[in-house]
Amino acid sequence: MDKKNILFVFGTRPEVIKLAPVILELKKHKDRYKVIICNTEQQKELSNQTLAYFGLQADINLDCMKPNQTLLEVQTRILTALDSVYAANKIDATVVQGDTMTVLCGALASFYRKIPVFHVEAGLRSYDIYEPFPEEVMRQMTSRVAELNFAPTEKNRQALLKENISDDKIFVVGNTVIDALFCLSEETMNSAQLYFRNNNVKVNDKLVLITAHRRENHGERIDRIIDAIEFLANKYDDHTFVIPVHPNPNVKDKIHARLRRFKNIKLLKPLDYPYLVYLMKNAKLILTDSGGIQEEAPSFGCPTLVMRYETERQEGIDAGVSILVGAEYDKIVEHSEAILSKTREETRLKATNPYGNGTSAKQIEEIIYEYYNK
Repeated sequence: MDKKNILFVFGTRPEVIKLAPVILELKKHKDRYKVIICNTEQQKELSNQTLAYFGLQADINLDCMKPNQTLLEVQTRILTALDSVYAANKIDATVVQGDTMTVLCGALASFYRKIPVFHVEAGLRSYDIYEPFPEEVMRQMTSRVAELNFAPTEKNRQALLKENISDDKIFVVGNTVIDALFCLSEETMNSAQLYFRNNNVKVNDKLVLITAHRRENHGERIDRIIDAIEFLANKYDDHTFVIPVHPNPNVKDKIHARLRRFKNIKLLKPLDYPYLVYLMKNAKLILTDSGGIQEEAPSFGCPTLVMRYETERQEGIDAGVSILVGAEYDKIVEHSEAILSKTREETRLKATNPYGNGTSAKQIEEIIYEYYNK
């Protein structure tokens, strides 16, 4: 085949983590692909920080975010900026990952120019267009225009088939987030250990990791989550509760106002990817509304309470590695106590990770190569 110009479009840290293994895999084949990396900078600092960890940097930075934009304004800015990228470059395919505004805009901008879209992590569904909002609609719309859908699991494949996506456009490859975990070196883990020691964070067998940032958990829901954290921090005062605080003021201001008084709660700035992985690896319990952490935590056997009412990652629930608790005070407290009242060793999970085995990026490259050699 002729050498193909493959454009990777992303804007958030999770997208970087999950696309980096694919970018690195395609870069191994310089005779097949010219890789062009475009960062919309939907999360400017976090995305660029994480790129650097993988030894990558963007070829194109779009700087699309401004303070207090509406979803419509964000979409307009990203679409307009991306259109100029396509105008200035010959692109043979666009690769997007997941369900962010950047994903939808990358897919649409590519579709409008009749350029194939390859969707990594396709087929995740909650079937509630407001949970998660607006991601559920974005990923469904992306599937309509994608030429190749890389589904993490068979459940995701079945979801796509039900939506009349052609079977020959769907490939079950596992989740690339597991590939990313295998990129971590011993040296990186040692630097993470030093980072937490210098920041006076005690990483031992009584560590609880908490992340909360999703738009649908703003307002009263974040208040109930904080109520539960306050109770747990008081009752289990020999445990350390670590919260990398999301910069969104709807979350940040409330968490700092109510939780900074606790000596056993450590409020940190958003963490670089390997540091977050180090905490997951060592945590006794994880409370999260993150999608990526639901996939990563099973690799470390860590019990995870998902603070969402719907999850498109049902495989973890079915496998018993995650429990859906919503933003319900009673459920969060009850399930947390069941784990925190025991030792870390007693509560480790023995199930294998249902989301992949670390070969996803290699499979994706082989499928792309085959696509161009039909």
